[in-house]
Amino acid sequence: MRQGVEGDRPYGDRRWRRAVLFASERSFRVWRYGVGHSQLLLRAAPDAGHPVRADLLFEGVEAMQLVTRYETLELHTFDEAESERIFERSGVPPRWRSDRLVLGLRSRSGAGYVQCQKVSALLGCTKVLGPDDPSESLDVVWSLRG
Repeated sequence: MRQGVEGDRPYGDRRWRRAVLFASERSFRVWRYGVGHSQLLLRAAPDAGHPVRADLLFEGVEAMQLVTRYETLELHTFDEAESERIFERSGVPPRWRSDRLVLGLRSRSGAGYVQCQKVSALLGCTKVLGPDDPSESLDVVWSLRG
């Protein structure tokens, strides 16, 4: 998993520069969305090369556009104009925008975005389904708040 890598657009064109905040070669699936707590969970299940699962937990989700699977996921920022368009479409008043994140998702299998207040990358647990074993802990490997 990579963090804090600059985008791959032409170097001199600042309009197109996107910072890659988080990247993983693993395949993530949309695992759960809870309306009551406004949480979205993307999960990469354990496999032969990765004995523990990886989760991306988005909190305070207000808008999203997703595909069901992300292969080699990159989480990135948008330029200011694109962020403003997403805020406008979702109806967030300008006074609240500084406390919100607009994050892009891209991969070989599709792209999308999530507008939220916080995102965390979590690593741990060997189980895919069912309640987590209390003896297994999740490590926060990365987090960002709006």
